[in-house]
Amino acid sequence: MKRRDALKGGLVLLATSTLASIYKPAYSKTLVGGSGLWKAQPPPPLAVVDSSRLVFLTPDEAKLVGAIFDVLIPADELGMGATEAGCVTFLDHQLAGPFGSAAKDYKLGPVVEGLPQQGPQSIATPAEIYRKGLAELNRFSKKKFDKTFLDLDEAQKIGFLKNMENGTIDFETVKSRDFFTLLLQNVREGYLADPMYGGNRDMVGWKLIGFPGAVYDYRDWIVSKRGQKIDVQPVSLLRTA
Repeated sequence: MKRRDALKGGLVLLATSTLASIYKPAYSKTLVGGSGLWKAQPPPPLAVVDSSRLVFLTPDEAKLVGAIFDVLIPADELGMGATEAGCVTFLDHQLAGPFGSAAKDYKLGPVVEGLPQQGPQSIATPAEIYRKGLAELNRFSKKKFDKTFLDLDEAQKIGFLKNMENGTIDFETVKSRDFFTLLLQNVREGYLADPMYGGNRDMVGWKLIGFPGAVYDYRDWIVSKRGQKIDVQPVSLLRTA
């Protein structure tokens, strides 16, 4: 699996948000005041300060996630792999926060199996899915290969994850296909998110796709470099805060 294939699904969101920041409607304006229903401003996002300290994953779980992530986004001539880029750190902190607890999701049920295009209908949180899914993954690996996923060779790891993606591996507590989808989504996010969240170390993901990061606007380049290739050094929110 090539890094371009793993990241491809995340580029549409980045491109869309970039275009939205450039082409804002001329009639847009800021409204002050209102009904008072939204008095409190949301707290600013917190940067990951200590990337060496785990806050949710156990050391064994972190090693296992790293092995999976490095299959999905391996190191190559274009840049570092997922683990070196901080994707495990990114995931660890996300699972310890609102994402991990599915704070904004409805989780009371009833749980009804939906159509494939509706996505997973489980009320389990991402934190619960990871804790159960990683244990299931290793349990299945030991049963089939008599060794843990970490000890499989590269071809076996790739085949294992392909079978998860196809849903041909049966876990007891989580669906292997849904777990694979979550793993792939999160490693993409870790590789392309702002470095303040622990991933995208040295802005490797942004440099790979030519994304400039937290740039206020592009008028200088639009006016002075029309039709030219723009080589912009990415900027993280850590530098603009």
